[in-house]
Amino acid sequence: MLRASCNIPSIASPAISICTVRLSLFPILNLTPSSSARRISTIPVPALAQTLNYSTSSFSLKRILRAMDLPAPRASASYSTGSNDVGRELLVQHLLVKEEDQNILFELQKRVVRGEDLSDLAVEYSICPSKEEGGMLGWVRKGQMVPEFEEAAFSAPLNKVVKCKTQFGWHLLQVLSEREESVLADIQPEEFHAKLQDPDFLEDSQCVDVREPHEVELASLSGFQVLPLQQFGSWGPEVTTKLDPQKDTYVLCHHGVRSLQVAKWLQTQGFRKIYNIAGGIHAYSLKADQSVPTY
Repeated sequence: MLRASCNIPSIASPAISICTVRLSLFPILNLTPSSSARRISTIPVPALAQTLNYSTSSFSLKRILRAMDLPAPRASASYSTGSNDVGRELLVQHLLVKEEDQNILFELQKRVVRGEDLSDLAVEYSICPSKEEGGMLGWVRKGQMVPEFEEAAFSAPLNKVVKCKTQFGWHLLQVLSEREESVLADIQPEEFHAKLQDPDFLEDSQCVDVREPHEVELASLSGFQVLPLQQFGSWGPEVTTKLDPQKDTYVLCHHGVRSLQVAKWLQTQGFRKIYNIAGGIHAYSLKADQSVPTY
């Protein structure tokens, strides 16, 4: 059973130690969702020292797709070669066992060869916190992982389970897909206002307001789809049906804090270009369009 669980720590949330793993400061949504929502990962992105990115801030992808009767993402090439790794991201799942448990590792390798799913084995045997998500680490890129894991991941054939050893133990890892690195950036209110003057802008992009309904009543911009952060549990699991991950996405809130949290979360969900409107609608009113009320 996939359970809904969405935790969004504040952006300045302190580092937490999990199995001597230092957590990077990565904002994850932290709200109580509706009971019918499917499970969304909730653990902040841990760093294996200099960071094996346990990005359990993404959906437990294969399990969600399986539950929805949708196909898992297909690879676009045969190998993840290391010739052009800068600007590339890999979708990785893994399991981790202790260094002294090499016999368990060998047995798990045999079970993979016999056709068992690595994510199912991760749930049962992995000592990594990502086991709760079937070993899903989400999208990772160069510089986020310890060198041994990074080398193995970026040289692994797509969909092939390979092993590697790090200071944390033995890993079995699988690269499920790859893509060009996504864009996450601030956009200043004046620049965004200029874009709004283009008649084609709202056709080619999408705008999201994550403020609460009572705030939107006080001040709003036309063309925005309202997805209140407090209602994340109802729209989060279905975000890719409400929004197009391939379109440029602009996110707005009151002062730019909540929108940055959501923008970073959208990046983990496969959205290609996400822009946080810096300073929120308050800054937009002061700097770009004073006809918009402040509150």
